[in-house]
Amino acid sequence: MMVDPPQSAGLGLLTRIAPLHCWAMLWVVAGIITTLSAFLQVGRDRFGFIAALVPPAVWAISYLAAVISGDYSRGAWVAVWYLTSHVGVIMWAATVPEHSVPKAPRARRAEGG
Repeated sequence: MMVDPPQSAGLGLLTRIAPLHCWAMLWVVAGIITTLSAFLQVGRDRFGFIAALVPPAVWAISYLAAVISGDYSRGAWVAVWYLTSHVGVIMWAATVPEHSVPKAPRARRAEGG
């Protein structure tokens, strides 16, 4: 997205604040935070889930604003896609109970004399 940004139809709310390549950095930073959080213990990784939610939520809001303002009528479908395939899946993944995650195997102590 930073090298070859897509057309900004529907993203007028965002491009009024900053160019699209700046918004691409939101995805990059969120991805880095999410990746680093993946190595934390279950329960301590909430910031990764929050970071993962921000970019698609911002995109969905922008597309919904474009629909409401009449700038991009097809933005409703894009917003629904971001809300279901991104936001919805991330929120579902954040609710996976800890007991369903297999425990790490314990190292066996060397037995001997």
